This record gives sequence, C-alpha cells and structure tokens, in this order.
Amino acid sequence: MADRVVLAYSGGLDTSVAISWIGKETGAEVVAVAIDLGQGGEDMEVVRQRALDCGAVESVVVDARDEFADEYCLPTIQANALYMDRYPLVSAISRPLIVKHIVEAARAHGGTIVSHGCTGKGNDQVRFEVGFATLAPDLSVIAPVRDYAWTREKAIKFAEDNNIPINVSKKSPFSIDQNVWGRAVETGFLEDLWNAPTKDVYDYTEDPTVNWNAPDELIVSFEAGKPVAIDGRKVTVLEAIQELNKRAGAQGVGRLDVVEDRLVGIKSREIYEAPGAMVLITAHQELEHVTLERELGRYKRQMEQRWSELVYDGLWFSPLKDALDTFVAKTQERVTGDIRLFLHGGAITVNGRRSPESLYDFNLATYDEGDTFDQSASKGFVEIHGLSSKVAAKRDLGL
Repeated sequence: MADRVVLAYSGGLDTSVAISWIGKETGAEVVAVAIDLGQGGEDMEVVRQRALDCGAVESVVVDARDEFADEYCLPTIQANALYMDRYPLVSAISRPLIVKHIVEAARAHGGTIVSHGCTGKGNDQVRFEVGFATLAPDLSVIAPVRDYAWTREKAIKFAEDNNIPINVSKKSPFSIDQNVWGRAVETGFLEDLWNAPTKDVYDYTEDPTVNWNAPDELIVSFEAGKPVAIDGRKVTVLEAIQELNKRAGAQGVGRLDVVEDRLVGIKSREIYEAPGAMVLITAHQELEHVTLERELGRYKRQMEQRWSELVYDGLWFSPLKDALDTFVAKTQERVTGDIRLFLHGGAITVNGRRSPESLYDFNLATYDEGDTFDQSASKGFVEIHGLSSKVAAKRDLGL
C-alpha cells in the first residue's frame, strides 16, 4: 500500500500544485484537508472538489468556525494578546487548530506523512512543524514550497505542464491569509516600507471617512472574560466576532500597518485588518482595568506579552503556554460587566464601564463631598515609600 500524505489544503495555487507534485515525486497518495475558519471567499465545497480534481485520493472539509472562536480566539481576547503591542495574532492562532485537524485526519485516513505549503522565510513553517512534532512526533513532514524552492512562476508552469485544474490567470500582487479573526496582507509593493497601502489592499474594512457622519456606539458584555452579548443581545463568541467585523469594519476600525520581527530573524511589513478582534481586545482590557486588583493587573500585563510571543513563535502547545493559560483562566473569574465603545473614523473610544465586580469605589475616588479617603494617612505613606530613594540620594550627594 502506498504511503499517504495528509496535506493542509488552502485551495490556492501552491497547495493545489503540491497534490500532483507529491504524487509524482514520492508515489504517495494525497489526502487534502481544508479547514473552514470563517475566511469567506470560495464555497468550501468548491475547494473540496478542486483537491479531488488535482489528484487527491480523498478531500475533507472541516467546519471549525465555532471551535476556532471558542478555543483559539477567546483565549487571545482573555490574554489581551497583541504581538509587539499591535498584531492580534491573526494567522498565528489559526495554525495550531489546523495542525490539530491535520493530525486527526492522518490518524483517521492512515497517513504517515503530513505536508504544508509554507515558505522558508516565514513563521508558519515553524508553527506547523513544531505543532506536528508536539502532537504527533511519529509523522514525517514534507514542505514542497520551502524544500524545493518553488516560486510562483515555477508553480504556474508545473500546473500548466501537468494540466492541473486551477485558474492562475489573475495574478494578485499580494500574499493574503484570512479567517474570521482577521486578514493579513503582504508582499508586492508593500515590501517598500515607504509605499502607502492602496484601497485594493483592504477587504474587511471601509475607508475610515466613508461613514464619517454615521458613527457607531455599542455595548459589549462579558461574563468571566467571555463576550456574551452585544447591545444586550446574546451572542456566541463567533457571532460577536462576526458582528463586530461588520460594524467596526464599516467605521474603518482595525487597520494595522506593522513592521514586525519574524521568528526567522528578518523584519517584515504586514498590513492587517482585524476590526472585531481589536474591538473585543480593547473592551476586554478596559473591563480588566475595572475588575482586576492592581498587582494582579500589573503582573498580567507583563505576562500578556510573553503569551503573545509564545503563540507568535509557534509554541501554542508548549508547557509554558499551558501554564500561562492556567494563570489567565484564574484572572478571568471576576471579569464580568459591560463596556460601551464609540467607533468612528477608524478609532475605538471607550466611554462607559459598569460591572457588578467593579473595584472602583466612588466614595474613595471622589474629590467632592462624601469623600471617605483619609488623606491624613498619605503623609506617612509617602515618606516611607520614598525612604530608600532618599537614603541612597543622601549617600550619592555626600550629604
């Protein structure tokens, strides 16, 4: 019986060509697995059939939209995860879910080899292969694009020479990855850092000036760190992301132009669109400001950057990430309440907060009548708080 290769299949040029190429070069059968992460675009049945037309012995489509929202997007919200304080991990959080389903398909369909269409310059090769090594170290990996130095031109020629049924007539200048959490665009003229993005770069968001005279105000409600309602209407996590993608996207919210540090050691210019993600993270951060005790909040903010780096670097399944998840879960127990946001001109402005778990005490905070804070206690506190600095200063100044 021939070996079976289970391929992470996107439906695009590289992975379509990979089906035929793997068969010709290795003699193995290819099982194509496409994952629906809410990316939109082509009907997934069309994608499934294309894999069969390209030579796959089996083609599987997995509807993982709710799983992606509940088990990958939600932890990202609760960790307020922004790599380099800006990037909401659009692609990074999707890769471990894809890895999980590729491994499951390999077990179900007798696969001994797994494959992906990543290049050798990006982060995704690491995310896929470290994930495979963690969940299924017995499986081998083939990476045709990276290991055989494919270019777009080579892939197109192979498709033409081997009658692979894929339309390559439309040449997009960009490399695009998208799912319900956001959209990532790179290459083409964007590789010149001085070039501003043109309107054809964007798809999830409108120009921020389009609805300038029709701003949007909304309320996001959380229970234990999970978004559960928008404007009082109950929603699932997936529904919250989808609705906010539309409403925030209409206001031009969530456009990010980032020069980021890739894991392989190079800097890369990326354009991201993540309207729903940015609204949810902003709202969640604000609710934590209201409900988390000061020292817990300070420590969590330090941890969030490390969590983001681990996920960006392909270590979703690592022991440290697992331990940090336990910490995050503990911090979310009282993150319950409502945040009101104003969306306008590409910006998110928080203008209202309320929570049954609030640590805000009006009587302590007010400067008006009814103030219960004992200001006389502050004199001694200030003196003791600054005592070590005062002693060191006296020494350094020779006093």
